[in-house]
Amino acid sequence: MKGACDTHFHVFGPAERYPPRDPKLRYKPPYAPLDDYLTWAQSKGFERFVLVQPSAYARDNTCVLDAMRAMRHPCRGIVDVDEDAPERLLAEMHDSGVCGVRVNVSPVHPPEEGLAERLMPRIDRLEARCAELGWQLDFLLPGWLTQELLPRLAKLKVDFTLAHMGMFLAKDGPQQPGFRLMIEMLKSSRGYAKLTGVYRVSKTPGFSDAKAMAQALIGEVPDRLIWGSDYPHLSFADAVDSEQLYALLAAWAPDEATRRRILVDNPAKLFGF
Repeated sequence: MKGACDTHFHVFGPAERYPPRDPKLRYKPPYAPLDDYLTWAQSKGFERFVLVQPSAYARDNTCVLDAMRAMRHPCRGIVDVDEDAPERLLAEMHDSGVCGVRVNVSPVHPPEEGLAERLMPRIDRLEARCAELGWQLDFLLPGWLTQELLPRLAKLKVDFTLAHMGMFLAKDGPQQPGFRLMIEMLKSSRGYAKLTGVYRVSKTPGFSDAKAMAQALIGEVPDRLIWGSDYPHLSFADAVDSEQLYALLAAWAPDEATRRRILVDNPAKLFGF
């Protein structure tokens, strides 16, 4: 599809050049270079790309920035930086095509009282800095934390995204309170949900129980959805591949015009392609 965009994928270079930085590393970083990813993505007709900083590299964005420089296609980048990062650093990143910052909490983090409140200073500061640059915020959160933060997200004055459909578990269905609240928030905010990482929210064969949730989003907020492969799938790479995930989108949204919104129109607007 002309102009199609993969809005969420990662690259990993050689460990000796790009060592992991996260002291609480959740997975062994694979070797997943840009060329390997592009071989698949271009075979599916993707022409625009958004590289996302993986948690393994913490706030060392060297690998994603190097990959952006090597990319010969329209691309943007989402980085992870300290909320008080020097203005010169952010300006350099902006010039290289960076357009947003991650707020990253492990999607398997158990409920923790007070965590949402402790995140507020980072969110507040990053919101102000992103507003100055025309950037966005990218949230990776467990579902319980997404729900707790929805009132704050609804008031954000910058565009923002929620990875993996907000990380609400598919087994609890599309009527679960947090998921319903997220949909209502998307209708009246600057937020977008990512149709990514279905294997993180569903454990059924073919991720069948996630279909109802995906179709609830597609039916109610089609203009607030984007798609991403989440390549290279990290801990789930032995059980899933990008081809299977891309095929799911056609099952969830059989109407080509709707898929065009998700793959082309929405990301073009959000990322400025």
